[in-house]
Amino acid sequence: MRFEDSMKFRIPGASASLCAAVVAIAAAMTGTAGAHADSTAAAGNTTAPDGKEIVILGDSFTANGSPFADTNHCDRGDTAWPVQLTALTGLPHDTDQVSNQSCAGATIEGGGGYTLTVQAANAAKQGAFGPKTKLVTLQFGFNEHWSGSDLSPWSSTEKCFYDIAGGCGPDAVADGRMIDPQAITGEAYATRISKVITYIRYYAPAAHIVIVGYPEMFRPDQESICFDILSLPLPQPKGRTVVEYFNRMDTAEREAAARLGLDYLDARALTAGHGLCTPEQWINGIFDPKTKLDGLPFHPSPQGDAVVANALYERYVR
Repeated sequence: MRFEDSMKFRIPGASASLCAAVVAIAAAMTGTAGAHADSTAAAGNTTAPDGKEIVILGDSFTANGSPFADTNHCDRGDTAWPVQLTALTGLPHDTDQVSNQSCAGATIEGGGGYTLTVQAANAAKQGAFGPKTKLVTLQFGFNEHWSGSDLSPWSSTEKCFYDIAGGCGPDAVADGRMIDPQAITGEAYATRISKVITYIRYYAPAAHIVIVGYPEMFRPDQESICFDILSLPLPQPKGRTVVEYFNRMDTAEREAAARLGLDYLDARALTAGHGLCTPEQWINGIFDPKTKLDGLPFHPSPQGDAVVANALYERYVR
């Protein structure tokens, strides 16, 4: 099973109303006063919407669907943290008070995928942003081409992981086999999300806007890395650059939240000690019965998602 195959996503044909919503959001991001009327019209409303209580935007770590799903659609798992969060509220998952736009392969910008802007547009089309909105979450970053190269984090990590001789050490960047973790900065992250944040703040002024971090895959100090197939561990001794990538992502998200005045949910701290190849693993391996046998590899197990759902509920929704 290849990472690219499980993470690819192609946007289905967009409707006219969706395109109108995207245009409306783009207008709002410029700060024009009339954009809200445009967005509500695109959503089929004649008055400004009250908004949904929870709006969820993110990539496969949020959606956490099946590895066998049709990659042309946004499959969302039944144990993913948005589902568990909704259950904690006492509302059914299909409630009209939650808008979950997350999708595997999603990026903040670029890449031809289901971007943050498109997800925000879909939410606006539903009338999701309004004065009653309590919580808006964003979980993005792992699919970005941060260094400007054709490599994504997933594809480059996979490529060097299986290169037993070369590995994922510092020379992997120099050889062009892996993206440079140094390209991931808080400034770059904040710049990429800032226009959507401006839009959300304007139309959902009471909402907590939270960047949700990624769970622990490897300890921050690890030199080697590992994952398992059928509970059998497969080590890669030269793994420091992959670990540094996760370290830089965590720092960038934290710094971006501080720059923009957002909250940051430190999912890495919540899942510390439960990464890949640990005794109590909260990250799916490949067909690993210790976690979720049919779970998306290298994504949270139901237990890993539960701690994120509980933390969001306790801090922002209860």
